[in-house]
Amino acid sequence: MTEITKLYQYNTLSALMSGLYEGTMTIGELLKHGDLGVGTLDSIDGELIVLDGKAYQAKGDKTITELSNDVKVPYAAVVFHRAEVVFKQRYKTTYEEIKQRIESYFDGENLFRSIKIKGRFSKMHVRMIPRAEEGVKFVEVSHHQPEYSEDDVTGTIVGIWTPEMFHGVGVAGYHLHFISDDFSFGGHILDFEMDEGEVEIGAIDQLEQAFPVQDRKYLFAKLNLEELKKDIDVAEATQDK
Repeated sequence: MTEITKLYQYNTLSALMSGLYEGTMTIGELLKHGDLGVGTLDSIDGELIVLDGKAYQAKGDKTITELSNDVKVPYAAVVFHRAEVVFKQRYKTTYEEIKQRIESYFDGENLFRSIKIKGRFSKMHVRMIPRAEEGVKFVEVSHHQPEYSEDDVTGTIVGIWTPEMFHGVGVAGYHLHFISDDFSFGGHILDFEMDEGEVEIGAIDQLEQAFPVQDRKYLFAKLNLEELKKDIDVAEATQDK
C-alpha cells in the first residue's frame, strides 16, 4: 500500500491575518507532524523555518535561532517531505523561471506540494514580520517589516505550494522561507536568483487542518473573510504568487 503524505496545518492564515497572534501550539508538538515547513512565532515575532526536523526563528534583527520545544506558534504548516520529483538546476535562473519549471511537473492545480531547494544563490531577498500586539492587523504590521538581501549565499528553501481553492486557509501559490547553510541568514522569500542547485517537489495526499480549540479568542472571533483575502494579497504581495 502506498504511504500517505499528509500536510499538517495548525490554524489558518485568515485567523492570523485578523490579528490572532498568540502562540497556542508548542514546537515540540508541531514537529511530531512534519520535518519541513513554514509559519510564524508567538506575537508574529519573525519567520518559522522547519528544516530536517528542526525549527528555526528568523527575526527582524537579522538573527537566526534554533527553537526549543516549548516555544509556541499561532500558525504553521509542516509535512514529512518525500520528494516525488527531483531535478538539477545547472544554470543561473530567476525565481520566476524556477517556479515555471517546478509547475511543469504538476499533475493538476488542485493538490498541495512541498518544496525543498538546496543551492547557491547569487541573490536572496527576504523579509521578517516584526513582533506585534494582538489586534493589530497583519497587513498593517507588514508595511513596516524589515527586508534584507544577501549575495552569493548557499542554503535551503523550504515551503508549501497551496491550490487557489485553499486561499485563506494558507497562501495560494508559493509560501517559501530560506535559511543559509551557516544558519546566519534567512526569512520569508521575496525574490532570488539561483546559480545552481537541486529542486525537490513532494506530493501531498491529504490535508490535516487543526485548530486552537482551547483559545476563546479564536473561537469567538468575527472574521470578515472577503476583507481578509484582500489583506492576504497585500501582505503577501511579492513575487511568490
